Amino acid sequence: MTSMLLSSTSQTQIFHNIRTSQPISHLHPYRTTCLAPLPCRSRSIRCAGSTAVADTGSTRELKQGIAELYDESSAVWEDIWGDHMHHGFYDPDEVVSGSDSDHRAAQFRMIQEALSFAGVSEDPEKGPKTVVDVGCGIGGSSRYIARKYGAKCQGITLSPFQAQRANALAATEGLADKVSFQVADALEQPFPDGQFDLVWSMESGEHMPDKRKFVGELARVAAPGATIVIVTWCHRVLGPSEESLQPWEMKHLKKICDAYYLPDWCSTADYVNLLESLSLQDIKTADWSQYVAPFWPAVIRSALTWKGLTSLLRSGMKTIRGALVMPLMIEGYKKGLIKFAIMTCRKPE
Repeated sequence: MTSMLLSSTSQTQIFHNIRTSQPISHLHPYRTTCLAPLPCRSRSIRCAGSTAVADTGSTRELKQGIAELYDESSAVWEDIWGDHMHHGFYDPDEVVSGSDSDHRAAQFRMIQEALSFAGVSEDPEKGPKTVVDVGCGIGGSSRYIARKYGAKCQGITLSPFQAQRANALAATEGLADKVSFQVADALEQPFPDGQFDLVWSMESGEHMPDKRKFVGELARVAAPGATIVIVTWCHRVLGPSEESLQPWEMKHLKKICDAYYLPDWCSTADYVNLLESLSLQDIKTADWSQYVAPFWPAVIRSALTWKGLTSLLRSGMKTIRGALVMPLMIEGYKKGLIKFAIMTCRKPE
């Protein structure tokens, strides 16, 4: 839910190490045009005919819808949930209270766990110094990382409202010299090759209509030796005999796509396939669905308060439509269809 993480904990991690036989381009390994076609069995999972993507598959219409959704909803989210527009990370063995402070603490923990899972040092002297926040929302992750490491962070979003608000918050918090935000496309990032030693994408990958190009751009702007962190919504990995998801699963995802302006979904295995096709190293993945389980019920409870209801009514139809499909996210997680995934890797030196 941005514009989306566990080596420091004792909980079980689920790792995947999936090898492919795809040819690798040795000329420009981080240019997406050089990639071989992705043998992705989930490519049939589409949301054609939804409000997110017209029958023509118009990327332009998709981007406009995403921008308008977040222009409309970001102020509501900040007012109720604060400046971190992503899931929280919860201990599945603990009872979660209904307090806003606990849920906001869980959102901070999500960032901490993602950094830890990726092997980013806790030592500010050894941490990242240049960071790109791809799908930055209103800048919560960037400001956190800038404070923690003294890093220079640049965030990009499709939403003019988010970019303006993120810059305003940075100025208010005395971080205008450390972080900056602009409207830009994650599939055509306005940065030179090899600029950042931490490439961060917290819950934005689900909005990307071209996953190959998305991952290729993350790798392109990463400096040699840089860490790449992708936290995103995925569908389950297909079984050995499956060519696509089941019809009910496709129908379920389509309803979510229509509300949140999402294009094709893919699985964690598909992402790993892409990362390895780019010769990225130290690839790790985990399914953190159990650690985010309390999040959507908490969002629904906050939406049903007087403050939440009045804010929704003032915000507009896109935000209301998104609120109405929140129970489908809960159902998708419970049935094992939707996976909250983290993937980290390193660009070769």
